[in-house]
Amino acid sequence: MEAKSSENSDHLKFLFISHESLSGDLAWSLRREGHDVKIYIKSETDQDVYDGFLDRVSDAESQYAWADVIVFDDTGFGAVAEKLRKEGKAVVGGSIYTDRLEEDREFGQKEMEDAGIAILPHWDFDDYSIAIKFLQENPGRYVYKPSGLIDSEWKGLLFIGQDEDASDLIEVLDSNKRNLSRKIPLFQLQKYVLGVEVAVGAYFNGKEFITPINVNFEHKRLFPGDVGPFTGEMGTLMYWDDPNVLFKETLKKMEFKLAQSGYVGYFDINCIVNARNIYPLEMTCRFGYPTISIHLEGITSPIGKFLQSLAGGEPCEFKTKKGFQVGIVIAVPPFPFSDPSEFRIYRDCSIIFKKPNFDGVHLGDVKMVDGDWKLAGESGYALVVTGSGVTVDEARKQAYGRIKNIILQNMYYRTDIGLRWYTDSDKLLTWGYWRHG
Repeated sequence: MEAKSSENSDHLKFLFISHESLSGDLAWSLRREGHDVKIYIKSETDQDVYDGFLDRVSDAESQYAWADVIVFDDTGFGAVAEKLRKEGKAVVGGSIYTDRLEEDREFGQKEMEDAGIAILPHWDFDDYSIAIKFLQENPGRYVYKPSGLIDSEWKGLLFIGQDEDASDLIEVLDSNKRNLSRKIPLFQLQKYVLGVEVAVGAYFNGKEFITPINVNFEHKRLFPGDVGPFTGEMGTLMYWDDPNVLFKETLKKMEFKLAQSGYVGYFDINCIVNARNIYPLEMTCRFGYPTISIHLEGITSPIGKFLQSLAGGEPCEFKTKKGFQVGIVIAVPPFPFSDPSEFRIYRDCSIIFKKPNFDGVHLGDVKMVDGDWKLAGESGYALVVTGSGVTVDEARKQAYGRIKNIILQNMYYRTDIGLRWYTDSDKLLTWGYWRHG
């Protein structure tokens, strides 16, 4: 598992800076390309994650001068990233502006509207009684969304109303208002629209988007059939494409604002699409997880050189596979929840590979001890397994076939990643969203 040595001019030094263990798989891929990689992770619960795969440092700032490229893998680093850019460092990561775009739902919606992107009608509240009165006076289907500057896990506590008179949402808010008002003081009611959920993303070099773009279909709930709690992400189907209508009506309209802020990295807008319009739901101003691991399945250009060019604002040669990529999250308890006492049961459990084939296997919260892969940290987010194919069926077959090579006690994963394609793609084609030019 050791990295290949490299003495050529493409040999680079990368420093990854994280709040928690997120981007180790990308860092590991760079190490396997022959680059020097160091990683700093702030979270105390993740101190053994990536042991045996990557070199950890205890202080990020002391490594700034060493690094050719500094990678911030999450929101919340915008101010530091901007400062380092002004000092002439090559930085992949956010800005103060893009941190706020993702973290502050109201601000993000307003910025998209100002850029000429159609947004869904929504109303912001800081009083649950007033929101209930609003629903009683304006019956319909709405989505309750936690808002404001809150931890990302709280944003998954949304509720999609099913009743046309809003009675189910009224009941939820009324029964829980005392509890919710303490935990989520600011929230948004967004008009519900029936359609296809699809995201469009692309890499941004501080000046413009790099093509090809990425079209992806996320699977956020824990169980097959989109049942259960929101997890962040259990798997994704994606493909790379030339700029299409989805891109031009969403990302392209944000290009000027991103350039003004100096943002460098991956930028993604998740949307609901129907025959009438494209409605953005939320923006991701950073690498997505497991999105970045699935990108690595589809990108054929050297990723180190690409990130260096991206951070330098240079034209980037960016080549990708034809067809589709599928990625599936492999987890154990307590994922998607936090429960250190539960994970204590699984800590240090071995991940066994029936055959020594690691193709399509990407790092979650794992470490290597004496050549064995073991669970680390305390999240239960174990692996991401990917596959590619000219068709969705081929990509799914390869990804799920690779999972069969893995033995891990009580592991679970969704078995339906990518199956929505067969109905969603027909609708999007009929509505004209695959058009180019």
